[in-house]
Amino acid sequence: MAIEPNPEAVILTEIMLTVFRVNGRLLEKGDQLVEPLNLTSARWQVLGAVALAEKPLSAPQIAEAMGITRQGAQKQLNKLEEDGFFEQSLNPRHQRSPLYALTELGNCTFAKVMTLEAIWANGLVAGLPLQDLRKTLQTLNSIYKRLDSPVPRKGGRS
Repeated sequence: MAIEPNPEAVILTEIMLTVFRVNGRLLEKGDQLVEPLNLTSARWQVLGAVALAEKPLSAPQIAEAMGITRQGAQKQLNKLEEDGFFEQSLNPRHQRSPLYALTELGNCTFAKVMTLEAIWANGLVAGLPLQDLRKTLQTLNSIYKRLDSPVPRKGGRS
């Protein structure tokens, strides 16, 4: 027996498809934005995780903060460290999972990236009502939180 989605579920599906498309374009445009700084969107994401945390992080902590796999975070960390953006230190909580801190180059590059991002973001939101942006953020955060909750089933077995 096929279950028909309710009107809210139909809209949610449209939101998910749009988020996938927007994510792809953000990564593409992000790559173009940070390419002059020897970064990609993936590298920017990892750099940002540590910069925003304002403390050294392990690969699993970076992965969790940015919603990526530990292996993906480690791959980017290796490249970023090789290029001088990060330095490793011993993790007192886990011998096999070092902590990564931004170097002077990493901090300087992140500041440049955020300047470029501010200019780009200002252009993207020009003419969009602030209350619409806030409501969009609130809705996406609510959906994000529900992704870790058990899905209630109407009229079916749980």
